[in-house]
Amino acid sequence: MIDRPHPSAFRIELPDWFDDWLAAQPERYADDEARMAAAVELSRQNVERGTGGPFGSLVTSADGRLVAAGVNRVEPDACSSAHGEIVALSLAQARLRDWNLAEHGELELVTSCEPCAMCLGAIPWSGVKRVLCGATKNDAEVTGFDEGERMDDWIGMLQRRGIEVVTGLMQPEAAAVLHDYAARGSRIYNPG
Repeated sequence: MIDRPHPSAFRIELPDWFDDWLAAQPERYADDEARMAAAVELSRQNVERGTGGPFGSLVTSADGRLVAAGVNRVEPDACSSAHGEIVALSLAQARLRDWNLAEHGELELVTSCEPCAMCLGAIPWSGVKRVLCGATKNDAEVTGFDEGERMDDWIGMLQRRGIEVVTGLMQPEAAAVLHDYAARGSRIYNPG
């Protein structure tokens, strides 16, 4: 099974359609709803085009300028950590050449679904100061995704670290993408 040479690097690639999506984005998103609409559209495009899981994320400045965006690439890139949030945060850090996004102003993570256990852990260390969420953990779990163990007071935990959290933005639209993904018979990837 392990008959391949040890790799010296790994790479997450965004799908072919992503650059066109990026080129069509406004210079600035006017408000929270516009930012969430973009994240939900990313998740929808990923499902409709069959290029990954039903999750999309953005990193934006406080005034709505796009720093980076990402979609779930777990299946296409064979990487369990290639969640939309992790991809967007990693691309923002690569663009700014800094692991600490707090050094670059009040940046926000906009995600089409509340964070799973892994993505929740990454948020405080990324340096973002605000998190906007669409669908709920329950929305993801009823479609079959294992979101992992997350403390009940996850919002309070982030707030105590100086990170504002807004949930339920465009929740019905974001949840519909999850349900569409499952209805298509797409693979719900869970270990075990």
